Formats: sequence, C-alpha cells, structure tokens
Amino acid sequence: PTPTHTHTTNAFVATCLLAVQVVVLHFRSSFGSFGSLFSGLSAAALLVAWWWWHLHLQHHLTCWGTPHRAFASMATPVAVTEREGVAKKVMPDLVQVGIVQMCSRNDKESNFLECEKLVAEAATAGCKLVAFPECFSFIGAKPGEAQIAAEPLTGPTMSRYCELAKKHEIWLSLGGFQELPASPEGSDAQAPKIYNAHVVIDSGGEMVAQYRKIHLFDAPCFNLVESNQTVGGAEVVSCDSPIGRLGVTICYDMRFPELYQNLRFTHGCEVMLIPAAFTVPTGQAHWESLLRARAIECQCYVIAAAQTGRHNEDGNRRESWGHSIVIDPWGKVLQDMGRDEMGLRVVALESSVLEDVRRRMPLDTHRRYDIYGPEATESAKKQSA
Repeated sequence: PTPTHTHTTNAFVATCLLAVQVVVLHFRSSFGSFGSLFSGLSAAALLVAWWWWHLHLQHHLTCWGTPHRAFASMATPVAVTEREGVAKKVMPDLVQVGIVQMCSRNDKESNFLECEKLVAEAATAGCKLVAFPECFSFIGAKPGEAQIAAEPLTGPTMSRYCELAKKHEIWLSLGGFQELPASPEGSDAQAPKIYNAHVVIDSGGEMVAQYRKIHLFDAPCFNLVESNQTVGGAEVVSCDSPIGRLGVTICYDMRFPELYQNLRFTHGCEVMLIPAAFTVPTGQAHWESLLRARAIECQCYVIAAAQTGRHNEDGNRRESWGHSIVIDPWGKVLQDMGRDEMGLRVVALESSVLEDVRRRMPLDTHRRYDIYGPEATESAKKQSA
C-alpha cells in the first residue's frame, strides 16, 4: 500500500470506531452492562488504531525523504527482471567494496608497491572488489612519457597486477592503463599512440573485461590534449562480478550520459565504474554533479576512484582533484575521500536499495526511445531532408 492509501484506510476505521463509541455512550443506559462492555472494547480499539498510526505510519512518512528505505517493511522486494534485453539481477544482497585514492608518479615500481599494500588491506577487510583510479600504475610528467611506459595487456606490468589479484583472491578494477596496441599508430620518428584502457581482473587473476576509453579529453585550455598520444576506443563494455553487473568506463566518459544509459538499459548494469584523474578546475565545478547525475538517471551505484594532489615537481606539475566517491542509486553520497586523504575506504553496497529505487520509479518502462532515441532521431532527419 502507498502512504496515502494506508493513511486514508486508518482514518476511516478510526472515524467509524469513534462514531460507534459516541452512539454507545449516548444509549448506554438502554444497553445495560453489555453497553458498558462494548463501550470499553471500542475505546480500546480506537486507542490501538491511533497508536499504530502514530508510531508506524508516521515513521514511514518521515522516511519519505529517503524513499529507497521508506517502504522496506511494507512490501516484498521484487528482483530486477529481464526486460528489453536487460540482464537479470547479479548484485548480491550485501557486499563490501574498496575504493582507493592515490597520487601516482612516473614510477611504476613505487606505484605498484602502494597498490599492493592497498589490495592486501582491502582483502583483509573482506572486500570483493577494489577500485583503483585512472593512471594507477603510471602518470607522466613530460610529453611522450606515457607512450614510452605503455605495454600490451599481456606485458609484465599488467601480469603483476593479475598475480596480485590471484594472491589475495580479490577482483581489481584497474582504470587508465597505458596500453600499447598490437598495431600502434605513428612511426619511428614519432612515439606511437596508445589506448587508455580500463581492465577488470577476477579473483583468479584473469582479465574479464578490457575497455578502451571512447571519449578523449581534448582541452587545450587545461594543457591537456589526450588525442595527441591516445587512440579512442569503439566498444561499450560491461561484465558480471561479485558486486553486480559492471559498466566499465573512464573519467571524461562521465560527461556523455548516453553511454551510461546504454550500459544500464541495454547491458543491464548495476554498478558504474568511473576511475579518474580529474583536473582541479573541472573537479571543483562538475565532479560531484556529473557523478550524482549518472547515478540518478541510471539508478545505479557509481564508484569513481580518483587521483589526488600534485604528481610531480620537475615536469608538467600536473595536479588532480581527488574526492574518490561512492554514490547510491538515489544519488546519495556514501563516501567522499576529499582532497587530502589517500589510501583505502570500504563501502557496503546493498541490492535492496537498487531494487527499491528501480521498482518505485521504473525508468526502463517510462523511456520513450521510440520518440527521441537514436533511431527515431535518424528517421526524423531523413523526413526533414
């Protein structure tokens, strides 16, 4: 029942009991001892009805501001169903996830040692997956350093992280790895272009997802033109995991909501992974707003592990915004690591929160892509031509 329906029903019952009480009191002398008994019983029933309404219903109405928990005791949770090709529920009832905030350098070994320590810490805390930020293994200080550091996914650096996941029996989200393509662009006189890759490794040390960043951050006003060294990807990637079905993306992708809607409504994702190394000016203005918007419109958990602080003093002096963050499907911020904190935080994800939000506001059935989706837009263009 809805709060309005429950409120109306109990108000009606209370009014009837009150009317009976008044009638019995008025004619009590005619009813004798039976009238006194009935009067007492009806008064007790009226008191019980008022008490239930005051304690139980008022509690739910107070919870209206956070509706994903408001009716947990009033309705049986409904599992996410297969609809329009969307996968069935994968997320467990309750699961622990680790999120990292770090300040990587142009030194693979020191970065690996830091990651190794954090993975061990996350495994000890009972995490099923730990999410690292973009450029977790290396961040360049000078032009061309990223291309020089790039390796195939089968190279020694990624192999070390696969062994790390296997050793601690934990899943790793490794976003922003400098991947050397099998057939790199460029010539001997020019450093070859690379991929900005996000790799998901399972607890057995196997790579289960490889995403190449689609949207490249070309922003000369911030002295960053990613396409100078990077080739854009062309594939939307998702995978199942112990924490739910994952949407695998990177940083600047968050500004393109169509990607995340595809991951939610076509791929059936429950958790969006968005590792990042956001600039300070864009982070101050847009970081939390964009991530909360993606969580709300897709009704998914968002996990955005971030770089923070100044990465070098002898080169480009690049600085990242920080604020590694976890957001629930209602848009509530569960964790925010700020700018100064580095290390690991552990967050609990609950499938009931996701299910409640989706059940009460079924965006998947309310969407009208037949009117404004890609195919409808293309059809409208042809008609107007």
